[in-house]
Amino acid sequence: MSSNSGDVPTLIITGAHPKLYNHDLAPTAPEGRTWGVFSLFAMWMSDVHSVGGYTFAASLFFLGLTGWQVLISMLVGITAVYFLMNLIGRPSLRYGIPFPVVARISFGVMGANLAAMVRGVVGIVWYGVQTYFASKAVQVLIVTLMPSAADLTHNSIAGLSTLAWFSFLFMWLFQLLIFLSGMERIRRFIDFCGPVVYVVMFALATWMLWQAGFSSLSLQLSPPAATTAATIGVMANAAMLIVAYFSALLLNFGDFARFGKDERAMKTGNLLGLPVNFLVFSIITVIVTAGTLKVFGEAIMDPVLIVEKIGNPFVVVIGSITFIVATMGINIVANFVSPAYDISNLNPQRINFRLGGLITSILSVLVCPWLFVASPSAITLFVSIFGSALGPMFGIMIADYYLVKKEIVVLEDLYTMSPAGEFHYDGGWNYKALIALAVSGTLSIGLSLAGAYGLIFNVGDWGWLIGATAGGLIYRALSKEQRPVSVIVGAGE
Repeated sequence: MSSNSGDVPTLIITGAHPKLYNHDLAPTAPEGRTWGVFSLFAMWMSDVHSVGGYTFAASLFFLGLTGWQVLISMLVGITAVYFLMNLIGRPSLRYGIPFPVVARISFGVMGANLAAMVRGVVGIVWYGVQTYFASKAVQVLIVTLMPSAADLTHNSIAGLSTLAWFSFLFMWLFQLLIFLSGMERIRRFIDFCGPVVYVVMFALATWMLWQAGFSSLSLQLSPPAATTAATIGVMANAAMLIVAYFSALLLNFGDFARFGKDERAMKTGNLLGLPVNFLVFSIITVIVTAGTLKVFGEAIMDPVLIVEKIGNPFVVVIGSITFIVATMGINIVANFVSPAYDISNLNPQRINFRLGGLITSILSVLVCPWLFVASPSAITLFVSIFGSALGPMFGIMIADYYLVKKEIVVLEDLYTMSPAGEFHYDGGWNYKALIALAVSGTLSIGLSLAGAYGLIFNVGDWGWLIGATAGGLIYRALSKEQRPVSVIVGAGE
């Protein structure tokens, strides 16, 4: 049976415990699997096509590599991301369950709250940061349309000017109204976001080539590394940097995969949205960035600043609106949906997806993201601690589902507090997973912090891979090989 109390039909789990079940956490019913190839492709476009994604892609061409070396590094890194996304998305696609429920398989019905909250904190902080970045584009748009509004930028209230506060709160409310309208409306919105950004990016690249000429076209924006060994090392770091960039979604991609029509749609959508889309977007990005060297005399990696420098009010308006939409797109995919589910998972009886989203939005303001991004040490500490914890959780969940559980899950046991339930473990907590998380997390976080503060060689973004590998190996070693083979109960087989 299915329930249609929300915008997406879900299965009714008879006897589900209210502490573990509500409409948003319930398995998606077969008729709710509406995300085809294009929707998943558009989801990835929304994630990549942002101001942050533009800056990240452009920065890869300043690592001291030739253009073809950068492209090889990109291809290796994004292909690894593609296969890892398919692995983490498969259980959600198969059973129709979001990330917090998938986490119950490995961490237990109560232990999953720990995993969900670590991912939720990451999403809340970056949700606030992305909202702040989008508000800067709103501010540029307002000043362009009403130059007198610039007078409101000369004061400071808790770190923001009057105009900056207005822009931030406008962006905060505007996003919230769209995000709280439900997953089906969210799907339609991100179907729009990614393609429209492509239109503007292609137009910007065409304008840049028209202004600078094809002589400006270059995929090498910095001098190459001195030695072959150094070049190979930089290429490996670049590939790992790409994996680390997608590390948050490498945990909660299941929040979207649960709506996929079938595995073919998921894999094809991921193929188009990750390797293909990421490489095309990166090439467009470097064309525009290379053009700024000749047109403006400096390499500009902020697309909002580029359209502002063009000086044409129409271009500024179109560009600002586009990058506002782009930032909203990535905020949905990477920073809103996951915390909304994660917070709902804490108390399903009282908190649904929409209320979880509202709490996410409120907490994102309390983070004071404008102060956070102004402190490099705060960003370093946050990324080192929370980012390095995502890898171990990924490794544990993959090792458990594929190597220990052998992809066999009793769906009803994910929603029961009965000690007889397979995922009750010890009072709802799987202590083997917690031990693996503590050991591997300490290793990856310790190495990242020590490297960031110059105590040892900087492992950089290899912390994610170290943590994921250690977490998976330790959990596998702690887990028994034998487990009862149960009948799978679920939808979308």
